[in-house]
Amino acid sequence: MSTNLKILPDDVTEYRTKEYWEKRYSKEPSEISFDWFKSYKELKPLFDVHLPNKNVSILVLGCGNSALSEDMYDDGYHNITNIDFSETVIENMRLRCKDRTGMTWIEMDIRDLNFLDRTFDIVIDKGTMDALMCDEGDVWDPNPEVIEVVRKEVDEVTRILKVGGKFIYVTFGQPHFRRRYLERPCWKVEVETLGEAFHYFFYHMTLLN
Repeated sequence: MSTNLKILPDDVTEYRTKEYWEKRYSKEPSEISFDWFKSYKELKPLFDVHLPNKNVSILVLGCGNSALSEDMYDDGYHNITNIDFSETVIENMRLRCKDRTGMTWIEMDIRDLNFLDRTFDIVIDKGTMDALMCDEGDVWDPNPEVIEVVRKEVDEVTRILKVGGKFIYVTFGQPHFRRRYLERPCWKVEVETLGEAFHYFFYHMTLLN
């Protein structure tokens, strides 16, 4: 089942707030799934290339009630940690996936990750950064607050990712707008394009040091 469009916000800046998501998830049945952008089926060819080892430890940032982790688990990736700042959706997903042994669900803010350094092999963001940037303002001259919020997310990823591990970011954000937020001395930003009429982008960065 997919999200009822009636509960989408009137103002897209609400996507940045915990209050909006708590209210939304409290109204949605637990079996509802909402996936930003592409489904796992559509992403699988790229995952097969960039995540060939299914025994890796994976962190999904801002998991929401997306079916991504469930579909990955069913495809053999069993070491998945999912975080979201909504207590409601974490509890819903924990119950929904109770039979998927080894997959964990934790209430946590992606800007302040409560994990030790160098914990995960793979970190995935599918649309979460985009939600944080809904109040971006001028895309050529973003609001300082937005820049700081995204900086915190990416800095935390570089901290908890293992050397040789990958950060994967799926978005509709074009490289000339998004690359600036992702660039760090510790990795090279690479991007692949998905879709034909409307493009999505699959960014992947491997931690070098």
